[in-house]
Amino acid sequence: MRPSAFKELEHWYEATLHSLDSNPSKSQNNYSRLLHVYKTVFHGFSASLTSQQSQQLEKLPEVVAVFPDRLLKLHTTRSPYFLGLYEDTNNTVARPLLVESNSGSNVIIGFLDSGIWPEHPSFDDKGLDPLPAGTWKGECVEADMCNNKIIGARFFLDGYEAWKGGRVDRSPWDNFGHGTHTASIAAGRAVEGSSFSGYANGTAIGVAPKARIAVYKVCGDDGCAGSDVLAGFDKAVEDGVDIISISLGGEGAVPYDEDPIAIAAFGAMEKGVSVISSAGNSGPFLYRVSNVAPWMTTVAAGTIDRGFLADLVPEYGPVMYGASLYGGPPLYPTFLPLAYGGSCSEEGLPDESFSGKIVVCDAVKGTSAIAQEDVVRNILHGSGVVVANLKLAGKGRIAKPFSIPGLTITESDGNTIRDLIRKQNTNTNATIIFRGTDFGIGPGIEPAPAVAYFSSRGPNSKSSYVLKPDVVAPGVNILGAWIHGKFNVTSGTSMACPHVSGLAALLKGAHKDWSPAMIRSAIMTTAYTQANNGEPIINENDGTESKASDMGSGHIDPEKARDPGLVYDITPNDYAAFLCASNYTVDQIRLITNESYATEDCSRINAWDLNYPAISIDLETLDYMNRDITVKRTVTRVGDGDASYSVTVTNPKGVTLTVNPMKMDFTAGKGEKQSYAVTITATSLPKETVEGKIVWSDGKQQVVSPVVIRAY
Repeated sequence: MRPSAFKELEHWYEATLHSLDSNPSKSQNNYSRLLHVYKTVFHGFSASLTSQQSQQLEKLPEVVAVFPDRLLKLHTTRSPYFLGLYEDTNNTVARPLLVESNSGSNVIIGFLDSGIWPEHPSFDDKGLDPLPAGTWKGECVEADMCNNKIIGARFFLDGYEAWKGGRVDRSPWDNFGHGTHTASIAAGRAVEGSSFSGYANGTAIGVAPKARIAVYKVCGDDGCAGSDVLAGFDKAVEDGVDIISISLGGEGAVPYDEDPIAIAAFGAMEKGVSVISSAGNSGPFLYRVSNVAPWMTTVAAGTIDRGFLADLVPEYGPVMYGASLYGGPPLYPTFLPLAYGGSCSEEGLPDESFSGKIVVCDAVKGTSAIAQEDVVRNILHGSGVVVANLKLAGKGRIAKPFSIPGLTITESDGNTIRDLIRKQNTNTNATIIFRGTDFGIGPGIEPAPAVAYFSSRGPNSKSSYVLKPDVVAPGVNILGAWIHGKFNVTSGTSMACPHVSGLAALLKGAHKDWSPAMIRSAIMTTAYTQANNGEPIINENDGTESKASDMGSGHIDPEKARDPGLVYDITPNDYAAFLCASNYTVDQIRLITNESYATEDCSRINAWDLNYPAISIDLETLDYMNRDITVKRTVTRVGDGDASYSVTVTNPKGVTLTVNPMKMDFTAGKGEKQSYAVTITATSLPKETVEGKIVWSDGKQQVVSPVVIRAY
């Protein structure tokens, strides 16, 4: 609590920092500097400190904890139709969710990102009235950036500057496109005739095209300081946003009390703000998912049913289907010699001439295909480029904007073409045919959705009883707004996240009384797990059936989320109890929850009883063969009238699930709550992860909860 001698928190914090500076005149580098003061989602400050000063500060009795700043990383003409928001491919005939929510009008999405390019037509405010008085308390630090669409724009870069050791562009303008792209995916206005070099031509439109945009620039060109992210959260909630969309995070998960995003997201959730985050791009390896706090919605990336198609056609040999965004003159019908260029880096190039040839390059992790093309074009003087993907990418083909005729192909096709070159030596000729944009299933377009190979996977390394990621959404080859008024096609969980942010805005617009947990529950329990070929969703990387650790509950289905029937709500107190049961200390809980919900009595609490829309049980540390485990859940009726729900169970392999009761009758109308218990009995459980599901249905809605059991 602030001492009475100080009128403002800033004065107290500055005095505290000054007390650490025993000899500030000795070296300016040793002088502590206040960076940010947090008052809304978190109580505290960030400062530039030496290691010694940090240790001194931590010893002060009024300080709960000190943790180091972290440098975090940043993580559609077709996808709105793919999501079922429109009846037609031109995105003009809206379905009920858009109608009921008025396309998200008066819902405010705060974007913590790299800023925005406000002059882009995706952010035109034509036809948008001002927000109702008292709705918005924010500001625009550059007034000419804002209108009735972009209603606020701020920047928080002090922490980033401390990392860089110098000044950066201090404005909300986007310097490299990421923030502009994500904002347009979630909330961009309709722009007819949009495309990238002729690809993806159509009407570009965001998921919630009338939602208002508030910009919080917290990232520089090569990262985002955690202290700045905290400041962005703090101001966004104070300003009055309804949704926070954050397409950034660390490489994997850290404990919640050390994670600025988790800490800030708790404060946002407590104020009724839904936080939607990206899962990260460290797939397809297990335990790499980031942003795993249960009070956030974590989004994995999937494909859509659109391809930017290019074919590598050898004179003698099989056609190989690839992807490209090349927009120059066609190569076909010209055939050129093929040559193998290895990694196509400036070092270690094969000793042969590549001039006038199509050069085949092996993809290199951490090196972009465009960088390899630069070597082919500028150093090798090649006339075309083929980038054979990494093995871990499987059937994934990410289209790239090559400046010479080029395409990406799978690792398997790369092996085929390399063998062909070796066998025929210098007599192998080929051409590239660019087929443009196509849809559905066919040569070069796999069944969709599939979980993108790069999408970070679970399980949740910090809370084994919380499923992460939560859902999968479109995140591969997504068209969106870019700087300088252009459009671009990019891929990543950064692109998947704003699809769900836009959906959350629509749900908030249609159901103004829904809590963040209710919104997430509606999205999770209505997700689907079958691709457009009628088969289970698969993983791009190896073609296996996607599991909950890959895609959470499944792929988002906005229309079904509009009317889920039942939801699983969670209060801040519930989350605090979960932290207590997860062995967080009193001080750690106070740090995360802003002291409001700390409890010392955890003896009767089980972490798996957090009222999450999925059940995830880690049996590794439990004597599970000698006792049953009972998991409790409570559902809230969000539909009108009476309803009777019955349960059906799909048992995981080696496990029996017993649900009690098996029927719930709702007669008290909207808001009625009922509870049930699931008894988990391990019979002959294999040493692996097994999955089942619990489905409550009234004959119309199906409320689906995945059940994940791990034993190693």
